Amino acid sequence: MNKNELKEAVAKRRTFAIISHPDAGKTTITEQLLLFGGVVRQAGTVKAKKSGNFAKSDWMEIEKKRGISVTSSVMQFDYAGKRVNILDTPGHEDFSEDTYRTLMAVDSAVMVIDSAKGIEPQTKKLFQICKMRGIPIFTFINKLDRDGREPLELTAELEEVLGIDAYAMNWPIGMGKGLKGIYDIYNNRIELYRSENDGQQFLELDENGEIKGDDPLKNDSIYQQVLEEVELVKDAGNEFDEEKIATGQLTPVFFGSALTNFGVKTFLDAYLQFAPAPSAHQTQAGEKIAPDDEKFSGFIFKIQANMNPNHRDRIAFVRICSGEFDRGMDVFLNRTGKKIRLSNSTQFMADTRETVETAVAGDIIGLYDTGNFQIGDTIYTGKQKIEFEKLPQFTPELFARVTAKNVMKQKSFHKGIQQLVQEGAVQLYQSYSTGDYILGAVGQLQFEVFQFRMANEYNSEVVMTPMGNKIARWIDPEQLDEKMSSSRNLLVKDRQGLPLFLFENEFSERWFKDKYPDVELTAKL
Repeated sequence: MNKNELKEAVAKRRTFAIISHPDAGKTTITEQLLLFGGVVRQAGTVKAKKSGNFAKSDWMEIEKKRGISVTSSVMQFDYAGKRVNILDTPGHEDFSEDTYRTLMAVDSAVMVIDSAKGIEPQTKKLFQICKMRGIPIFTFINKLDRDGREPLELTAELEEVLGIDAYAMNWPIGMGKGLKGIYDIYNNRIELYRSENDGQQFLELDENGEIKGDDPLKNDSIYQQVLEEVELVKDAGNEFDEEKIATGQLTPVFFGSALTNFGVKTFLDAYLQFAPAPSAHQTQAGEKIAPDDEKFSGFIFKIQANMNPNHRDRIAFVRICSGEFDRGMDVFLNRTGKKIRLSNSTQFMADTRETVETAVAGDIIGLYDTGNFQIGDTIYTGKQKIEFEKLPQFTPELFARVTAKNVMKQKSFHKGIQQLVQEGAVQLYQSYSTGDYILGAVGQLQFEVFQFRMANEYNSEVVMTPMGNKIARWIDPEQLDEKMSSSRNLLVKDRQGLPLFLFENEFSERWFKDKYPDVELTAKL
C-alpha cells in the first residue's frame, strides 16, 4: 500500500491491554467485547465448569481447570470502522512479568476494578507501569450487578491511591438487586438495566439533565439521590480533557457489569472515540520510529509454546511498530544480523487463528518459530539497524531443582524445558559442578504451571525439589574462582553460560562481600 493508505490503515488501529487484579472480571469483559466484534456468539465465563462454556481467551488447559488467566492472549476484531487488538493479560501477580512486557506492546490500557473491592495491590502495580510509560488508561468499574462500595468512595480512592485524575463518564443508579441503570453523563441519557434478553433501553435527558416525559424512575428515591451525586460530580469533579486522557493524566471512569453485558457497549464506543492510534516507538539509539514509516519494524514481546497441542508449535508474538507486514517478506533480526523470511504468520482469536497476509503498525501478529527468536528481539527491513527499547525482566527469587521422573523420557524432558523457558515465565540455570537443572521464578504458581504443562504438553512428569528463596547475583567470569562456592552460595550458570551465585540470604551475601571485597556482584539478568 502507498503512504496515504498506510496512514489510513494505521489510524484505524486501537491496541490495548486489559489489566486488573485476579477476579475483577477482566476475562469476562474481554468476552463481551468479542461479542460486539462478532467474533463469538456467546460469551463464556472463566469459571464455567458445569456448562463447559469456557472463556474464549483462556485457551490453556490449566486456565480452564483453575479459572485464572496465566498467559497473555491476543484477540483481534473489527468494530465501528476500527480494527481492535485486545491483549488479555494474566491477572495473577506471579505472572506480572508477562503482563509488564505486554504493556510495552500496547497504546492504551483498560483497567478493570471490582466495585466491591476497589483498588487492589496488583492493579496498583500494573497501573504504575502504565503511568511510567504515559499511556492512556480507561477505567471500568465492574460488577454493578452485585452490591459494592459507594461510587463516590470508589472514584476518590482511584485518585488518592493511584494519583490520577478521574472523570466519571457515567454513574450507577443503584447496585446489586436494586440496580436500575446508569446515568450516562457524557452522552446525556439514562441506560436502563435490563437482563441480557430484553436488550438495551435508553431514556433521553433534557438540557438540565432531567428525564424527558413521564417515567416511573423520575419518582424513585435512588434516582433522586443519583441526581444530587451527579450534580456534585459535575460541579466539584475534574473537567473532561481529551489531552489529559491522551497523556495518561486523566482516566475516564465507566460503571457497568461485564457478566450481564451492561454498560460494556457504552464503554467500548467511548473507548474507540478517545483511545489513541499507534504512536512512534523509541529505539535504543534514542530516535523515534513513526508508525507510518514505510520501512517495516517490530519487536517480539512474548513467545508461547504449544498453542496448538496437535502440532507442538512455538509462536513469537510481534508488535508491529512501523510499516506494513507482507507474508513471505524478508527481515533482519537485530541480535544476529541474519536475514529471515517470514513465511508462516498468523493472527489470533485466542485458540483459533488464521494465516495473516498483511498487517500494519499497531497490529499484533504471530510468527511460527523454530528457535530463531527471543523475547525482546527487533525485526526490521532496510539497511539501517533498528533496536527497540529493552523489555523489563525480573530477577527470580524462588528456586527449585527439576528432574525427570522417568529417566527413559530424557528427550521430551529436555525439549520441554528448553521450549518453556524461552517463554520467559521461568528462568533456567544449571549447577556449575553437576549440570543439574534449576528453575527460578517470581512466584510459586509459575512452578505449578510449568509442572502441569510439562506433563500435559510434553508427556514428561517432573520432580520439583524446592530450594526456597534465594538472592541471585551475577559475577564477572574473569573474577570467578569455583572455590568461592559453598552451601550458602550455590554457583550456577544461566542460559547464556554466565556464572552467578544463589545466596541463601542477605547475611550470606554480606559475608561473601566481606571475604571477597574486590569481586563485583550484580543483580542484572
